Amino acid sequence: MRTLYTLTCGLSLAALLAPAVNAAPAQEPAAAITAFLQSEMQERQIPGLQIVVIQHGKPVLSKALGVASIQYGVPVSASSVFSINSATKSFTGVAVMQLAQQGKIDLQAPVSRYIDGLPAAWRAVSVTQLLNHTSGLPDILDPASSAMLASTEEAAWQAVQALPMEFGPGQRFSYNQTNYVLLQKIITQLSGRPYLQFIQQKQFDAVGMPGTGFGDSLDVVKHKANAYRVGADGVTLYNVIEDFPVFARAGAGINSNGQDLARWIIALQQGRLLDQASLRQLWAPTAFADGKPAPWALGWPAIRRDQHRAVAGMGGGRSAFYIYPDDDLAVVILTNLAGGQPQQLMDSVAGWYLPELKQISSGAHTLYRLRQRVAQSGYGDLDRKLQQVMQQYALARPSQNDLNNWGYRLQGRHQHQAALAVFELALRLYPDNTDAVEQLTTLKANKL
Repeated sequence: MRTLYTLTCGLSLAALLAPAVNAAPAQEPAAAITAFLQSEMQERQIPGLQIVVIQHGKPVLSKALGVASIQYGVPVSASSVFSINSATKSFTGVAVMQLAQQGKIDLQAPVSRYIDGLPAAWRAVSVTQLLNHTSGLPDILDPASSAMLASTEEAAWQAVQALPMEFGPGQRFSYNQTNYVLLQKIITQLSGRPYLQFIQQKQFDAVGMPGTGFGDSLDVVKHKANAYRVGADGVTLYNVIEDFPVFARAGAGINSNGQDLARWIIALQQGRLLDQASLRQLWAPTAFADGKPAPWALGWPAIRRDQHRAVAGMGGGRSAFYIYPDDDLAVVILTNLAGGQPQQLMDSVAGWYLPELKQISSGAHTLYRLRQRVAQSGYGDLDRKLQQVMQQYALARPSQNDLNNWGYRLQGRHQHQAALAVFELALRLYPDNTDAVEQLTTLKANKL
């Protein structure tokens, strides 16, 4: 959803996160995870963070790190509340499945069964295609500004209905907010109560989530952590002003904390919100019209792999939760930095509880260990240092994206020689890495 930015006082995170640099040797797993997260907070410029790990139906780790408000010097606590942005869509998926379980909605039915007056091209789109972003509908957000197509609900709704379809239903994936505006209308219609009230009663209240609710920067939200982004200099922080229109809050708008989300995840796992058959259907990967796998389940991104599959909620590049259904494990990481990308840390944290996961998907952990080597001896001979790290800790090779993202962060902080070394490593490991080629060309052309 739309975010606008306004300048705060220019503050460096270096001093704020300095203690993470000198963290004491860690004990497995709680202290080790804490040290890993502190290192990532410094690397990614994240001011504040909550983490909760749930295993076998109970929290086994809960930590609050950093600051919720730099302006007022408020530390993150267990009661601090963070925006989960588009991870709200996972709650919407649960709501739709609750109605399906009651026999009120057919997931394969066309949306026109539940909503009247839609454009002819929209009427064949199924409820599942809304949930998994394969509908082909035009986006109610302006792609140039990420703002609504118009300033009022009625005008925005009229504007999006006048646009052509992007593609035929079920043909490909295209993430957009129109899908969830329609789902909000369907939930309101079939439940007989406003969407926000249905979510409050059937999920927040049913589970016991006192710190969770809807709201944006226009609302007063108790214990809300300030939201930030890092400016172009890689140092200065800016406030993020959140705008989540009420008519589009099925797609974004929930604020929560790690402990509340842990209760919600446990309730899902224990069958208190959905029966087990409905839960399996909610988290099952979906398919395109031609039968090929689609990237989302029903409101949940699906992390597909042969072992240790996961379903996720991700929002705003700052909040995420992963559930590993076959391993009875879940990880929640909430931050107050847009662009902190906590989803990139999930498998590494889970790897302390599922050691084999580190060997198949551990890019962030591998680079964490590599950065420790670099801190001692610099960026020279990165290939050898990487091999040493992989062998010593039994870790997988970092992915192309892991390496590129590290290079981008270094470049953003104007550490150009370090970025050059990382992009060169990324290109040696992945010769078809066009992003690395582009960045190396730019760096060398500017003699940086």
